[in-house]
Amino acid sequence: MDFSEEGLELKEIQRLEGHTDRVWSLAWNPTSSLLASCSGDKTVRIWQRSSSTSSWHCKAVLEETHTRTVRSCGWSPSGKLLATASFDATTAIWELIGDGFECVSTLEGHENEVKSVSWNASGSLLATCSRDKSVWIWEVLPGNEFECLSVLQGHTQDVKMVQWHPTMDVLFSCSYDNSVKIWAEDGDSDDWHCVQTLVMITKYNGHTSTVWALSFNPEGDKMVTCSDDLTIKIWETDNITMQGGEGYAPWKHLCTLSAIMIEQSFQYIGQGEGIIATGAADDAIRFFVESKDGLIDGPLYKLQLKKEQAHDMDVNSVQWSLGENRLLASASDDGTIKIWELVSIT
Repeated sequence: MDFSEEGLELKEIQRLEGHTDRVWSLAWNPTSSLLASCSGDKTVRIWQRSSSTSSWHCKAVLEETHTRTVRSCGWSPSGKLLATASFDATTAIWELIGDGFECVSTLEGHENEVKSVSWNASGSLLATCSRDKSVWIWEVLPGNEFECLSVLQGHTQDVKMVQWHPTMDVLFSCSYDNSVKIWAEDGDSDDWHCVQTLVMITKYNGHTSTVWALSFNPEGDKMVTCSDDLTIKIWETDNITMQGGEGYAPWKHLCTLSAIMIEQSFQYIGQGEGIIATGAADDAIRFFVESKDGLIDGPLYKLQLKKEQAHDMDVNSVQWSLGENRLLASASDDGTIKIWELVSIT
């Protein structure tokens, strides 16, 4: 279906309240209806959808572990472990045991605020990044033990986000140094190294200011990045070349969406639908869709819907549900989480 020709409406399903400070990040559990949220109130909340009423309620509050803002959270692929990154310089690992959660490990090593966490596709590796300009790769060992495999020092400023490729053990990081760095393991050793840097030069058409966030489509051949330069950039690569063992296939710039007020937001290309959702500092949520006009010079993404005043303050995170293509969660400085459904207007 060509969504560029379809009318869209964002319908609010439920407003979730409980956090007492801004909500920074959200993560849908990949194997259940659970949704995790983390906040400046030093807590993580786990929300569950009722099978009988289809509404969400707070199942658990994870507290008294982090001593400062919890900035990022992420579920392992099995859905059994939750990693939470905090400004207290630690990353906590929580395990779902029975009907509750227990902190089973605390990862230390970063010099100051940990900004982001990300699990690889198999759940065997965890990445963290920090204001100390470093990216750490941790190996998951039996018994909820974690061993640091590598400390990556390529960025020259605060690292805002880390994200693993959805199908390969290739790691991406974005930073205040205006760049996106791509890391891969050296085939002849256990060392990790930077294989590509997306920066503002003619060859790569990178961002000109802080890169806040990045995300992939499920296939992993397209990536979106957003920046303080008020743009969203779309990138693509040749997955077949890399999966076939023919070496690294560089990412190439496809197009830029400009004049959009974006800050500290997360993007995701809708599963198989080519819909990009963004949150912004103007309290709005926007949806961009790929036009199927058969352009010779590459794809065209256009603004299909702008939801004004989606929240009362900055929108810090937007995340598509992993199970339902048109279900979206958003988090805001106003301390709330909202569940939305993107519906077609006929």
